[in-house]
Amino acid sequence: MAKIYLNLNMKKNNEWYHEYEPAPEYSKRVAYFSMEFAIHQALKIYSGGLGFLAGSHMRSGFELKQNMVGIGMLWKYGYYDQERHANRTMEVRFQKKFYNFLQETGIKVPVYIDRSLVYVKALYLPSHVFNTVPMYFLTTDIPENDYLARTITHRLYDPDPSARIAQNIILGVGGAKVVDAIGGADIYHMNEGHALPLAFHLYSKYHSLHEVQSKVVFTTHTPEKAGNEEHHIAMLEKMGFFSYLPIEQVRQITGVKGDMFSHTLVALRMAKIANGVSKLHGEVSREMWLGNEGICEISHITNAQNQKYWQDFSIAKAIKEGNDEALVRRKKQLKEYLFDDVANQTGKLFDKDVLTIVWSRRFAEYKRADLMFRDMDRFAALIKSKDRPVQFIWAGKPYPLDTGAINIFNNIMGTIEKVPNCAVLTGYELHLSKMLKRGADVWLNTPRIFREASGTSGMTASMNAAINFSIADGWVPEFAEHGKNSFVIPPIDGKTLPIHEQDRLDCKNMYDILENEIIPMYYEQPDKWLAMMKENVKNITPFFGSNRMADEYYKLYSK
Repeated sequence: MAKIYLNLNMKKNNEWYHEYEPAPEYSKRVAYFSMEFAIHQALKIYSGGLGFLAGSHMRSGFELKQNMVGIGMLWKYGYYDQERHANRTMEVRFQKKFYNFLQETGIKVPVYIDRSLVYVKALYLPSHVFNTVPMYFLTTDIPENDYLARTITHRLYDPDPSARIAQNIILGVGGAKVVDAIGGADIYHMNEGHALPLAFHLYSKYHSLHEVQSKVVFTTHTPEKAGNEEHHIAMLEKMGFFSYLPIEQVRQITGVKGDMFSHTLVALRMAKIANGVSKLHGEVSREMWLGNEGICEISHITNAQNQKYWQDFSIAKAIKEGNDEALVRRKKQLKEYLFDDVANQTGKLFDKDVLTIVWSRRFAEYKRADLMFRDMDRFAALIKSKDRPVQFIWAGKPYPLDTGAINIFNNIMGTIEKVPNCAVLTGYELHLSKMLKRGADVWLNTPRIFREASGTSGMTASMNAAINFSIADGWVPEFAEHGKNSFVIPPIDGKTLPIHEQDRLDCKNMYDILENEIIPMYYEQPDKWLAMMKENVKNITPFFGSNRMADEYYKLYSK
């Protein structure tokens, strides 16, 4: 850690600065705005996939020496800390965080929320701390602000609508003013629509929609209209979302005629280009917004994850050298590391020689963590098998006020609590995520089809020789070859079938593959299983490594 402290004063205050010389092909100044970044276990300012994606982008930007800075929020209480009550049900706890590796910048910018002055302070993360592009994190929790203003940057995705809008304004307008303070950017990249107020800040600065569009690009992650954020336009106007432009002018700029204001639709109208996050999601997004006037082109850039951060070095070395013995030995060792955490959290002892299936991601109803419980007879038969045993692990964080998702978590916990070969883990952040992906034999992914925009967790599992077993959604169709590098649950009619029928069919097909292909291959055809492991790791990179993704984004910026 000494090197970090010795170098903290390297940054030159109030100017666009990199500790490295940007590469000529990435010379355009880009400011990347995201509500969350998953960069390191120590910096708990993220909730799930959006943050994991943004964190990998910042790491690859550093590796490619891109002329980019990250703009995010410094959440005092993070998302939340996932713990357990005495009866082992899930507990949500908010704990104050302090980060001694962030540097004072001297940058403090004014933002008006509900016509009240709020000061936004920017703290700096130097590149060498976590191997990212330079990053600025915004906080309102400073003495210059009153108590209410200080709470704006307390909790990621605050449930109060007014607080959420205020957070958007801080990220968009406050972040844009911080970028102004360091010299301005050529391109402003919005990772989701949270930072949309920056477009209105730019309009108030340039008085030209064309000028705004020339500078803004937009990544959309949500594959359903119902999931795209909307608010009453009068409420947004009152709070200062539009930088206090007259409402008639806002309607003229955005094309919004009614009372409800769609953040995604307006972002599509104020950006020069947008992208979905997988090939399939790009198609879904174009269909979703078809017929809306004035929107920009919607392309796609398939999400990816940073190989250097996520992939176990020994796994990569064994694959590169063709050392099958080292690969098998290392995989079992990684399983033991994971099982130490299982033992610590649950008191259960897992076996490194037993097929281990992991379901691990954000808990949301459509992701169906409990899909296998749709047929309890088949589930019971699996977990009671003695000749071909199976171990299951679940992990993931629900939204802290999503009682439905929390109930799914608790129901799984209650169902398997006394089952010796099943475990539910808490604390699904970067450290545990990495252990799970390295220790899994099979990475199970069960969203309802067309509901997953990308779903990148399977990429990092593949980097560590965990074989994907997935619904054919998101990024999976671009990678998976059933029986060669993955196991794919056959697509069903996800548009007209009732949800209960979708769940029944997916559950049946999942068990058929599990019972007839996966389990027999693992125990009876180890050579074939090993071949799949190797093909899996070899196929995942370089395309699903985020250096490819970061390079594609720069090409998109230049259109």
